[in-house]
Amino acid sequence: MAKPLEESEVGISCYVSPLPGFRGILKHRYADFIVNEVDCDGNVIRLTSFDVPEEGVEAVEEEEQHPDDSDYGDKIQMFRSITGEEDAELLRGLLARISSGEAHDDAFIVLSPDADKVHRTEVHNFFKKNMRSLITDVVEVTPGDAKCVRVRFSGGGRGDMGRSGKKRKAMDDKCSKEDKRFDSRGSKGWPEHLGKFLRFHLYKENKDTQEALGVIGKMLGIQQKSFGFAGTKDKRAVTTQRVTVFKQYAKKLASLNNRLIGIKVGDFCHVQEGLVLGKLLGNRFTIVLRGVVADSDDTIKAAADALGRKGFINYFGLQRFGSGSVPTHLVGAALLRGEWKAAVGLILDPRDGDILAFFLPVEIREAREYYKESGDVEATLRQLPRYLVAERAILQCLKKCPGNYLQALKAIPRTLRMMYVHSYQSYLWNHAASMRVKKYGVDEVVLGDLVYCKGSSGGPSKPGFVEVQDIDCTDVNDDDEEDDPPIPTEKAPPVKAIDDADLAEGGYTLEDVILPLPGSRMLYPENDIASLYHELADKDSIKLTETVHAAKEFSITSMKGGYRRVFQCPSDFTWELLSYTDDDMPLVETDVDILSKSAASAEKTDESSDGSSVSCFQAAAPLEEERGPLAVEAPPPRVALKLGFTLPASCYATMAIRELLKSSTSAAFHKTLNS
Repeated sequence: MAKPLEESEVGISCYVSPLPGFRGILKHRYADFIVNEVDCDGNVIRLTSFDVPEEGVEAVEEEEQHPDDSDYGDKIQMFRSITGEEDAELLRGLLARISSGEAHDDAFIVLSPDADKVHRTEVHNFFKKNMRSLITDVVEVTPGDAKCVRVRFSGGGRGDMGRSGKKRKAMDDKCSKEDKRFDSRGSKGWPEHLGKFLRFHLYKENKDTQEALGVIGKMLGIQQKSFGFAGTKDKRAVTTQRVTVFKQYAKKLASLNNRLIGIKVGDFCHVQEGLVLGKLLGNRFTIVLRGVVADSDDTIKAAADALGRKGFINYFGLQRFGSGSVPTHLVGAALLRGEWKAAVGLILDPRDGDILAFFLPVEIREAREYYKESGDVEATLRQLPRYLVAERAILQCLKKCPGNYLQALKAIPRTLRMMYVHSYQSYLWNHAASMRVKKYGVDEVVLGDLVYCKGSSGGPSKPGFVEVQDIDCTDVNDDDEEDDPPIPTEKAPPVKAIDDADLAEGGYTLEDVILPLPGSRMLYPENDIASLYHELADKDSIKLTETVHAAKEFSITSMKGGYRRVFQCPSDFTWELLSYTDDDMPLVETDVDILSKSAASAEKTDESSDGSSVSCFQAAAPLEEERGPLAVEAPPPRVALKLGFTLPASCYATMAIRELLKSSTSAAFHKTLNS
């Protein structure tokens, strides 16, 4: 089996501090890694309240009107047997809105992608026979992907829609123009005094952002595109971030809390604008490293103090390059060379050592191997899990256009397919950063270093500025804590190379040094670092200043590129050593823990007003002490290091931990420490 990707293979090889590291386990529990978003005003986003604001309307309590309690119960069960649980829940939500009178003629749901025409026909026939007020047609959510059955409500009955296609076309035009990014459901009769977007704080445990919003969307009966957020957050973590949703009532969303598992929503308010990717300053991290072993406490103290003062090298972390045995930057290199068939092969072919194959060895491995041997697209699609978005998009396109590998690659959703080229940019940047440290050290700026011009808008005050968006297409993604902003619309700040006058004046420090992510508009350092970019690219048969094919989106000369600070200091840095005996005991409070404690404290205060139930816990401790020899001997205490710090968007907390421990941050390495 192929070995996991090593940090050195993607240019991660240097440290800022020469101090020794120590042993510590990262993410022993997902609750050891807490992330709170920091908004554009510098506010740390936390879940602090479940209260619903006064909206001046009677929001529909959909959860009390399940179709299972009506005549639709048996039919939903029948539909579940045809399509599965997820689509049955979508239908349940639509029927609930119809029953409550909320649904208008443009209410609809889109079922899961379905490549099997015979099965789609079965779905169409189900509605013709059992639910004549609902009409069905077929849509392609993503060009080249499997077709989906769309189910729509027709208030006037099936016959009204059957007379003419004009009403359907008018509705399609309305959806595509007026509310292209959002569901149009709930648009009619929206109160003028409320903002069009409901903003709320999303708290989630061990789920990625898209997964959590997918669950909420299905419960509300709306599409995922109705939600807006500033950045994706870790899966293996406890995170809180701001989210907006188009034209929904807080009361309706708050009612989901009793049914949501590992997800909570709160801190509701209505606003006029929805969130978009990149609309944040950064993230606040609270991280616990367990099983800490060091020569002495002084070793830990020195390392922590050095991280707070000097920071770390702002590398792109391993998660930038994927979790499979084929790193995403290798796919990116094939795209930049114009090797479309080779790129498709890297994405589709069997992968020894794929983390996904570890969890589903038969389902994934056999599907890949079957396609490699047979080339049978239809049968492979039936075997391939639906969450492998890139693979399925390619195969769906090849099914229609055999041999057109470029078109197949373009069928992958844009944020996903551009991740491959961005990954190669990051690969070059990491190597350049390492060479900068090895050649010129970590003490001062040198002649030829790139910096933002002093006094420029958006210069050094935006240390995390990067003009590429980082989206990991892998489905097992434990370390995706960074939030790279999308390409900004404002003009990029001016950049210059340090000259003799700058060195004499001393106006720039090491923290000002930046390096480019290759692109058509980027300047390179005026020293030896510039040549490294071209030398590395040449080894991969890539020219950074020439285009060898006509596909602009897969060409570095057609990309803007960006700049990234080489050295990053965490702000508001704190640390403390903790003692514990149980490996699974929580060592840090989450937002929900704090809320629960506050509620319990208020309840206890109410109960104690008449003197009741105050001493029940106080009486328990002496009883344990009196047992003497019968008491079970406690295991020896262990040491944990609790860290708190804030980083700009696009910075990787795992790279700060790497500087502290002086060891790999790969999930595979820390799993060995756990065992």
